[in-house]
Amino acid sequence: MQCPHYDADRCRSCTLLEIDYPTQVLDKERHVAALLDPVAAAPTWLPAVSSVESGFRNKAKMVVSGTVAEPVLGILDRGGHGVDLTDCGLYPDALQASFGPLAAFVTRANLEPYQVSGTGKRAQQRGELKYLLVTLSPDGELMVRFVLRSQEAIARIRKHLGSLRSELPALAVASANIQPAHAAVLEGDLEIPLTERTTLPMRIDDITLDLRPQSFFQTNTAVATELYRQARAWVDEVDPGSLWDLYCGVGGFALHCAAPGRAVTGIEISAEAVVAASGTVERLRDGDGGERFRDVTFAAGDATAFAVGPQRPGLPEMVIVNPPRRGIGPDLADWLEGSGIEHVLYSSCNATTLAKDLAAMPSLRPVRARLLDMFPQTSHYEVLVLLERAAPDLP
Repeated sequence: MQCPHYDADRCRSCTLLEIDYPTQVLDKERHVAALLDPVAAAPTWLPAVSSVESGFRNKAKMVVSGTVAEPVLGILDRGGHGVDLTDCGLYPDALQASFGPLAAFVTRANLEPYQVSGTGKRAQQRGELKYLLVTLSPDGELMVRFVLRSQEAIARIRKHLGSLRSELPALAVASANIQPAHAAVLEGDLEIPLTERTTLPMRIDDITLDLRPQSFFQTNTAVATELYRQARAWVDEVDPGSLWDLYCGVGGFALHCAAPGRAVTGIEISAEAVVAASGTVERLRDGDGGERFRDVTFAAGDATAFAVGPQRPGLPEMVIVNPPRRGIGPDLADWLEGSGIEHVLYSSCNATTLAKDLAAMPSLRPVRARLLDMFPQTSHYEVLVLLERAAPDLP
């Protein structure tokens, strides 16, 4: 992929851009194998799932800088100056096409870009609009979130939203997120709906997930589809009667792995994601094949506290874990190691913490694994590993 911003040293986010794509994937396969092989018997590696090299991102996080009259959507360079990335090659055409109307809307609604001058105690904040977060569904609809310093601009956004929808007919969901703190935290707790619709349908094969503004979804829809297909194939092969999906998000794994007669429980710390997942399963129960989802439930809570706490339900036959980059951690790893559960499916976005967690679960041995290149042009990737409890050594 050729990028003028990389060539001009304006943006270096794509750290592997100078390496041809097949080599990137091969290097990632070698990297994950080198991490996992020392801590467990080498699993059977399936061929890696590659991505298209460009235009694969379904979400744009655009820092808003510049002025009201001439807003800049993109990133900040090392000196804190705005870099226009509305033509970034990672974004598909439908996302790129949304940035012009959104920039014009910033001017029309008089949304002053957020900026900080000075440092330390003398630092002064001004402006309102910090980020524009834009998500594209597989069917071409858009969710736009305005990350604001306060609620001061809400009335102006509502006043002019109709004109934005006229210029951007794909806009289906809009909201404002209030983040008053000057901190390295993208968004705040308060989300204010601006449209009647509050969910964006994300269609993955025969499952359409409901994505709400503060819910997480993988940034590469095509590779996420392959991730869920592989998970479903391995779970159906084990055919557990009961299944936990810990760190379930909006229910991607839980819903794809549901089957008639299989009790599935999804646990997620984000209440917003649980609302979305619960709405999805209610809708799916009312459709064709609804019997498949009859025993699927979701609840908000900490995954580790749910598993190790005294109030947990009976043990499942299989567990899926899909933790953030920090991994599942020692408490949950220790519990899984001693639980007696025969199979665990671990989806990881950080192979270093995956290897650490596997080292804490020596009885659960990787039998199959697959790398999925969710993030071309960077060193990041997803890896899916099927763990099976080893038979105890006989005396």
